[in-house]
Amino acid sequence: MSALTINGPADIEASVRRRPTVALFVTCLVDLFRPTVGFAAIKLLEDAGCAVVVPANQTCCGQPAYNSGDREDTRAIARSVIETFEGYDYIVAPSGSCGSTLKKHYPELFADEPEWYERATRFSAKVFELVSFLADVMGVESVEAQLSATVTYHDSCSGLRELGIREQPRRLLRSVAGLTLAELPEADVCCGFGGTFCVKYPDVSNAIVGKKAKNVATTGADMLLAGDLGCLMNMDGKLKRENVAVEVRHVAEVLAGMTDKPPIGGKL
Repeated sequence: MSALTINGPADIEASVRRRPTVALFVTCLVDLFRPTVGFAAIKLLEDAGCAVVVPANQTCCGQPAYNSGDREDTRAIARSVIETFEGYDYIVAPSGSCGSTLKKHYPELFADEPEWYERATRFSAKVFELVSFLADVMGVESVEAQLSATVTYHDSCSGLRELGIREQPRRLLRSVAGLTLAELPEADVCCGFGGTFCVKYPDVSNAIVGKKAKNVATTGADMLLAGDLGCLMNMDGKLKRENVAVEVRHVAEVLAGMTDKPPIGGKL
């Protein structure tokens, strides 16, 4: 998926050094289930004027371990991630939940380790969720994509509550030629995924996503978008079980004009 051949920051060609160098944190779910989101992220970042690299030795951000209370293993993962990414200008993730783990929770992991706390704090200051980075850091106000469809947007919990992502995706979506944005009732209410929450409390999770599916159906939208693949996969599964014919995609795919591939979960 790498946009440049890299083994580290020193390998970036001098001709692109004038541009901000962004290391893409791909995320586990994107890598394993939806690589097109990673390619869409690269296109959007390059279109915004960034030099994009994808460190080959990256791994999970540690969120599952963190949410399960395993601080020792989370710290080990965090050290590896920081060492891999700290040399770049920015670290960008196409996920609010992974982004908030990197940005909000890494420093607190090392509260009792001064050296690592300082490194984690410097690292976290350079971490951004993809759409927030485009809008808030790079000043992107519009995209060149086209899509003749009505879409609705779900605000994933971590991106909304921990990173303040709400207006940025809507503003960029409104710039997509031919697109109509239909607001989702209770767009800011959890979809029921919550990472390990859906495994620990499946009945509660199913009830929450069931209400979300009904709200999606009321919009009359052709497509449901969000910025977190975990939420999208959870909602797509419920929509299909309820026979609600709505395509489900990551917002980056629409903004990048890359909707020629099948939606999440395959064809309706």
